[in-house]
Amino acid sequence: MRKKNTKKNIDFDYWNLIKSSDRPLEIGIIDADLLDQGTRHPNLALLKISGYCKKFKHNIKLITDYSEIIEECQQNKYDILLMSKVFKFTQIPSEILSKIENNEIVIGGTGFFDMDSPELPYEIEHEMPDYDLYTDYITKQTDNFTKDVVKYDDYINFSIGFTTRGCFRKCSFCVNRKYDRVYKHSPISEFIDPKRKGIYLWDDNFMASSDFHNILDELISTGKPFQFRQGLDIRLMTDKKAERLANVKYKGDFIFAFDHIEDANKISEKLKIWRKYSKKSTKLYVLTGYESQDEIDIENTFKRIKIIMEHGCLPYIMRYEDYTKSRFRSLYIQLARWCNQPNFLKKKSFRQYCIANEDYHQSNTKVIKEYCSSYKAMIDFEMEFPEISKKYYDLRFEEINQYKNK
Repeated sequence: MRKKNTKKNIDFDYWNLIKSSDRPLEIGIIDADLLDQGTRHPNLALLKISGYCKKFKHNIKLITDYSEIIEECQQNKYDILLMSKVFKFTQIPSEILSKIENNEIVIGGTGFFDMDSPELPYEIEHEMPDYDLYTDYITKQTDNFTKDVVKYDDYINFSIGFTTRGCFRKCSFCVNRKYDRVYKHSPISEFIDPKRKGIYLWDDNFMASSDFHNILDELISTGKPFQFRQGLDIRLMTDKKAERLANVKYKGDFIFAFDHIEDANKISEKLKIWRKYSKKSTKLYVLTGYESQDEIDIENTFKRIKIIMEHGCLPYIMRYEDYTKSRFRSLYIQLARWCNQPNFLKKKSFRQYCIANEDYHQSNTKVIKEYCSSYKAMIDFEMEFPEISKKYYDLRFEEINQYKNK
């Protein structure tokens, strides 16, 4: 194998080799996130790379066990090994890391390089994704598509792509800070598979696009339901955008983001615009544990939950990894469990949710030695910060939702 450029991570010699080889190459593709904890959706970069390689008649194999790499590297089976990692927390075995260090595996993705991850070459970035890359893997996992198929819905039934790239916000927690604007990336025709029933879009900040209405026209013309998977920037909502979005063939919930309590007035103003046109199920991502991991962040989380509930929407708690350093770690977990399951949030206040967990705990444990984790987290925080708890523990969605009868 050729050596890679460790500074840029993806050496263009590999792409030249793929284009110019006079024989079919054996190329192994590794989705590191899939091999660690599994993922709900395929790795789009790997789909494009696979599609590009197959165009040159190379033999592609999705590696589904790290042992394959160790064994088959010893036999020199692969001409090229390509690995992508989206999430920083994804774990990779030490034996594989040593092969990366020895330049035996080409690596890419934000999980390795954060915002410094280089872009794919233009012709690969705009290649039709190879939606068959994961088919053998899913066949085995679902016993030939007879069980657990819903788990792989994103892999099986949706075309995936970006209509725009970039964002001007430069949020410090985001890996896309290298951009300073939003630009048109690709037409829908570039990644749509007519046989697939829907479209998922990974645009960074679609709401900021000057092509907003033209892209919606493209999406509508496909006749397929679609969904933007990143939290849409509701701070950029206008009456015209709200009216258009509310009347498209949308897949599932609309998802916006409410990352900072400082945006409370703006978010409330824009949610009013949105609710003027849409009664559809709407969620807002609530980032927690990022700016701090103390009682101030807990209170700011509750404040945002309240605002979201008042507008008849559902909060979805996103825990930044630093929440694990907090002495309120358990409370962050319970807030996520309460909010991220709408059946709980809509029917019970946070206090009622924790009490229900304790009742279940007591009825299913013969010897009660301590409270369940949710009840303990609730009362521990309440004892230390009674004023915060008094304001928010008893909020009920059905009581503060201003749109329940509209």
